[in-house]
Amino acid sequence: MYYVSKRMEIAGAHNLKLDYESKCKNIHGHNWIITVHCKAAHLNHNSMVVDFKKIKELVHGKLDHAYINDVVEGLNPTAENIARWICSNVNDYLLELKQQGDGDGMCFKVEVQESEGNIATYIEE
Repeated sequence: MYYVSKRMEIAGAHNLKLDYESKCKNIHGHNWIITVHCKAAHLNHNSMVVDFKKIKELVHGKLDHAYINDVVEGLNPTAENIARWICSNVNDYLLELKQQGDGDGMCFKVEVQESEGNIATYIEE
């Protein structure tokens, strides 16, 4: 099994829908540290699990300097939901490749650090 991870920083704004009083209901920003973990039993035609550049395009390209609520439409943009959304988007791309017979990669884990000491992890099971 081959494993790769891509770590990147995303600057973006969001506000949360909460059933209690919190400053997080207001629009505010973070510099998230996001780590995407992928694996494959077989490499693609370029001898990769997935190109790091493509992961950056799928994540950084969509979320950096964005109002996250608009990007993850319909989700309450908590760190947990952002992690799941990223995993799903990367897996959608990898599934397309798999259907074309190009590797068998999958995103199995995403970590989203919203601020120092606050990290949400989503693991695809």
